[in-house]
Amino acid sequence: MKIILPGKTIGVLGGGQLGRMLAQAATRLGYRVHVYEPQAGSPAGAVAHQEVNAPYEDLAALTAFARECDVVTYEFENVPAAPLKAIEGLTVLRPHWSVLETTQNRSREKRWLRDNGFPHARFAEVAVDGDLAAGIRGVGLPCVVKTADFGYDGKGQLKVFAEADVTAALEKFAGQPVVIEQFVDFACEVSAVVARSESAAVRVFPIAENIHTNHILDFSIVPARVASAVLAQAEKLARLVAEKIGLVGVLGVEFFVTKAGDVLINELAPRTHNSGHYTLDACATSQFEQQVRAICGLPLGAVTLRSPVVMVNILGDAWKWSGGQVVGEPAWDALLAQPAARLHLYGKAEPRPGRKMGHFTVTAPSAELAYELAQKCKARL
Repeated sequence: MKIILPGKTIGVLGGGQLGRMLAQAATRLGYRVHVYEPQAGSPAGAVAHQEVNAPYEDLAALTAFARECDVVTYEFENVPAAPLKAIEGLTVLRPHWSVLETTQNRSREKRWLRDNGFPHARFAEVAVDGDLAAGIRGVGLPCVVKTADFGYDGKGQLKVFAEADVTAALEKFAGQPVVIEQFVDFACEVSAVVARSESAAVRVFPIAENIHTNHILDFSIVPARVASAVLAQAEKLARLVAEKIGLVGVLGVEFFVTKAGDVLINELAPRTHNSGHYTLDACATSQFEQQVRAICGLPLGAVTLRSPVVMVNILGDAWKWSGGQVVGEPAWDALLAQPAARLHLYGKAEPRPGRKMGHFTVTAPSAELAYELAQKCKARL
């Protein structure tokens, strides 16, 4: 097992907010951080020691980047797998590129869950030239049609509740490979962030209860307000996924909890997860420090919850808008007047409706009180 000690260089593919918070955690531990991101001036690049701007498919640039890094990891899963295969002999890739290849495509991910015996919603795959209408009939209504590639925050999907919706699905997904999933009338959604080291040590952070608005995560409540059996099953499944997929790093696992109390895996993300941001302010070790520990071969940190907490995403909608233009900032002073609130902004150049610009957390003696305070703080913005 290769241990990469502080002072060495961590490469991060992707320059968004997850990379930014990873770079901050790594720097605090004494590592150098190099970021590879196609667009200049990224949130992660702003806090890294070096930022390289080139397409992921630029093998010359990616090769030079890999040679300067002792380990390379990812802050999002849509890095193409082919270039990663080309550089795996030049540096340490954690997680392995095969984990990304499985999880960045919904068809491969669903097949992997099915083949490894994990509970999930019934699904069907339709190729580019396949019969989408027949696929929808096979799964049954209601269902959700999703693009096989590049979907997040509700993008690239359409709910099909009745026969009248089938025509819209045929138009929207013409010429695209898709996955059709049984619609799950769930009681709630929860998620787990799991870390696994090369020595097979596994830690699962406390399970988060997630509330979405317009398909984008709005609130994460920890501890999740669900039955203890649900918490135990979610943690068990997260551990098993990490072991089966051969994870070295961290991985987010999203679950549906049915009204009957069953726990179904919805999606996997082989990186830190939006719903795990609460760990920055409420856990002994943050998910970002845990990622550094896992990929560098260090002992995994404790995942003890120090306090009930709620995390709230701050979207570009929180800015004041008029005629499609920003005319005012959110009321940061009003938020920070709450002693229990902690603000994290991502350094993005411009707000846009629906764009994740930052988040804040609120700690309190109970999850219910933290949620109540978080709602009040959000209203103040």
